[in-house]
Amino acid sequence: MLLKDRVAVITGGGRGIGRAIAEQFYREGARVAIASRNVKALQTVALEINTGDHRIVPFRCDVTNRDEVDVLIGNVLEVWDRVDILVNNAGISGLTPLHPAPKEDEVEAVDSRWESILATNLTGMYHCTRLAVRHMPDGGAGRVLNISSVLGKFGVPGYSAYCASKHGVIGFTRALAHELAPRGITVNAICPGWVPTDMARQGWEAGAARLGVEVEEFRRRAQAEVPIGRFIEPHEVARLAAFLASEAGAGITGQAINLDGGAAMW
Repeated sequence: MLLKDRVAVITGGGRGIGRAIAEQFYREGARVAIASRNVKALQTVALEINTGDHRIVPFRCDVTNRDEVDVLIGNVLEVWDRVDILVNNAGISGLTPLHPAPKEDEVEAVDSRWESILATNLTGMYHCTRLAVRHMPDGGAGRVLNISSVLGKFGVPGYSAYCASKHGVIGFTRALAHELAPRGITVNAICPGWVPTDMARQGWEAGAARLGVEVEEFRRRAQAEVPIGRFIEPHEVARLAAFLASEAGAGITGQAINLDGGAAMW
């Protein structure tokens, strides 16, 4: 029970990596608030995981909306009086190509996608962190975990917005780690490689379309580029998150830790 009675807020907690982290934290004894725009997914997670003690509580929240984030943190405080751990997992992706230049009728859609990706992946993280850390305890128990990506370490053609946002997550992590160190709050980023989630599948489909190959062929090529020969599973990200959130991870801060099967060895 690494996280017994700790209060954790997990954004994007309705599916994929966020759901896996919620499940892991629950098994480790935490009280877990999961937030997402997808109310149905949140309710499903809460119903499937809770065993009668109601330690997982769903809250509808759009992290790009500062007022909604304020309501989220306020609701968590009403239920549990504090926030010990914040996991900034909410994120979106999508193609934002600059070359070849988008056709005239595509420019507005690409611009909108750029703004949405930056608003969710960066500004949403800022809103959640700014409000949550006010209510974190001093003295070594507070944790901020930001889910970045190996694309926060290198670039991929066509994904300038996503890569820029995930590089930004790492910069935010390192700066905030210095700011919060005097309070004993650690701040770290996890940088997964390909993880079989809905977002990854959308990436495989987009990549396959750009290369003119079948989705399964694109997936096979992507997997072949991973030194260990397989993708990372959501539960592996969740276990690393639990370690960093626990007392065992108290000496780690300001780090951007790759969990990618060796895809980016730096």
